[in-house]
Amino acid sequence: MEDKKKDRTLLHRYVDNLYTTEEARRLLEECRTGSSDELFNDMSAEIWEESSFHQFETDVEREKYKDEARQLLHRINGNKSKKYYRLWHAVAGVAAVLCLVWGGIYYFRYVADGQITYLTASTSFGEHKKVCLPDGTCLVLNACSQIRYPNRFVGKERRVSLEGEAYFCVTRNEKQAFVVDAPGLDVRVLGTTFNVKSYSSDETAYVDVESGKVQVDMPEAMMRLKANERVIVNRTQGEYSKLCEDCAVATWRNGSLRFASTPIHDVAKELERMYNCRIVFAKGQKFDNIISGEHENKSLEAVLQSIQYTSGIHYSIKGNEVLFYKD
Repeated sequence: MEDKKKDRTLLHRYVDNLYTTEEARRLLEECRTGSSDELFNDMSAEIWEESSFHQFETDVEREKYKDEARQLLHRINGNKSKKYYRLWHAVAGVAAVLCLVWGGIYYFRYVADGQITYLTASTSFGEHKKVCLPDGTCLVLNACSQIRYPNRFVGKERRVSLEGEAYFCVTRNEKQAFVVDAPGLDVRVLGTTFNVKSYSSDETAYVDVESGKVQVDMPEAMMRLKANERVIVNRTQGEYSKLCEDCAVATWRNGSLRFASTPIHDVAKELERMYNCRIVFAKGQKFDNIISGEHENKSLEAVLQSIQYTSGIHYSIKGNEVLFYKD
């Protein structure tokens, strides 16, 4: 109570411009802390009430009271302005910190994403190559094939790009699907073993499942496969078919050739990739044969003889070039 009375006296002295340096410092400190807000409001009401009942005898007296009121209001409003400024300054500071935090998070994410590099593995004629990916997935590339993959997998997918043929043994991860992006189709799995054959130059593409389940997405269709099932996509005709075959998958890893209702032009490309030869078709003749059969570790000529026997397509060899012709 005594302190409040002293503060009121001090405030009166300040309004009347009758104060010492120490008193001014003390009043300024109270304005900063806000401890005199109630006193300011009381004095404002008091001066207003006093002025409403007081009869001024002279104009000088009236102006004096007006001047006192203006000074008090100026100090009150000045104090509030300072408080608002301090509040605005604090809010701006918090906002700046939040901007720095969130900006830093996005920046580091951007930098982390920017640090992803893509690696490529490829094979030449008659070559196989084993490749291990960052997630532990392993694959084997067939001849004249290429795989492109990141040095680490981020996001919701583990996506790789394949041109050619590869046998995959995918490490299971239910939170991050593994996707093989191949010409004309996408193969999506969580963890399984399967074979994909999709060369851009071939008429047909194949997906064979050895274990587990896969989903094959095509431009106008989607198909799910399980173990011992195969899908054949004919890109030229825009057709696809699903087969159930109880046979080994990716026999090419052991040097074998396997054709299952394969167009003769795709057979020729397969022989070129495996034996590093060039196959040409006789001009003016129509070749629409479909070839089936398996050839285990045979020479090029042994395979050609088998094709001739089953299809009636003859061949001649000159150096590294093979000519297919009909009678």
